[in-house]
Amino acid sequence: MNEHQVVITGLGAVTPIGIGIEKFLEGLKAGRNGIARVTNFDVTDFRSKLAAEIKDFDAGEWIDRKSVRRMDRFTQFGIAASAMAVEDAGLDSVPFDNNRAGVIIGSGIGGSQAIEDGHTILLQNGPRNLNPLFVPRLLINMAACMVSIRYSLKGPISAPSMACSTGSNAIGDAYRILQRGDADIMLAGSTEASITPLSYGCFCATRSMTSNDCPENACRPFDKNRDGFVMGEGAGIVVLENLQHALDRGADIYAELVGYGNTADAYHITAPEPESDGMIRVMQAALKDADMELENIGYINAHGTSTILNDKCESAAIEKVFGEYAQSLKISSIKSMIGHLLAGAGSVEFVSTVMSLFTGMIPPTIHYEEPDADCTLDYVTNGAESLDLNAAMSSSFGFGGGNACLVIKKYGDSNDNS
Repeated sequence: MNEHQVVITGLGAVTPIGIGIEKFLEGLKAGRNGIARVTNFDVTDFRSKLAAEIKDFDAGEWIDRKSVRRMDRFTQFGIAASAMAVEDAGLDSVPFDNNRAGVIIGSGIGGSQAIEDGHTILLQNGPRNLNPLFVPRLLINMAACMVSIRYSLKGPISAPSMACSTGSNAIGDAYRILQRGDADIMLAGSTEASITPLSYGCFCATRSMTSNDCPENACRPFDKNRDGFVMGEGAGIVVLENLQHALDRGADIYAELVGYGNTADAYHITAPEPESDGMIRVMQAALKDADMELENIGYINAHGTSTILNDKCESAAIEKVFGEYAQSLKISSIKSMIGHLLAGAGSVEFVSTVMSLFTGMIPPTIHYEEPDADCTLDYVTNGAESLDLNAAMSSSFGFGGGNACLVIKKYGDSNDNS
């Protein structure tokens, strides 16, 4: 039985409400607001003014100073979160077959700041002044490659880029690799650092970001008065492991990953399909893969972007999939605290979901004030709640119509060989 079971043995997170698992968990429990006016550049002329920036991040805690200068911020986040996950899993102190250990870390935009810096030099000083180190700073696959090099992970490697579903896709793809028996260990997740003038300005131009400049109610998923998302940044990395491999080395286990769904809307470059077709099918696919009854799911970590269409369509999809039982589900969107990390969202939210299952703490959806007739589920809006969970779900939906969903269950007595 253990051959095809996949468990989570390590967690790492760099987030706007806490760097490291303990501080991140503290922030979630407290309902901490990580959203404020942008400080990285002057936003006077921008339609939006707010973001969830990461404060007090010192890349030198995880990376030597010389290498830091050669990496874009998104790669630094990815390496830091990976280092946390490796240490948490105890892989830094035990031998393992590095030919059977791989890494999948995705990003949406990659080296956003590197692109802008390089373009400025090109225009001001000409092409002969471009530094060849711009290339490894801007490439989307650099976080995955740097982590592979750092830990000598010689197994499967990939760097998916599926907009806001990237992190969930990376974890799901790593799960499939382990299920097939092509590896024993996979580091998986995503990273994003796109709060830079060009990227931020482009999202302002789509009018999908809020124009509200009050940090205390700008990001309010499922609220009637929501008007757009708030950009965030960060990274989430998990260590996934073949169960037997984890047991053989005496690893601590957070949870078991049991279901993955991946669908496309095939509808529009930014808007979700109006009838929530792709969202419905991806949740159904993940539940089918998990071979799990609807009533086993106690909590959904929602995509919950605080945009009009996403929150309405996601709520409708949950009601369609779960029927009458939907009203019994606990649902929250941690984007209300950390903003929308774009490609980094799915992996950080998956880390949060794992911690909810492991600790029995469901984080709140903060800033919620007025119910919406199109969003009528239990969104956990009055602080963190305690609940003994058997299983939970995390969903991600991206621009272009990419959908991903992951299902985890509690590890323990229910496992035949535990």
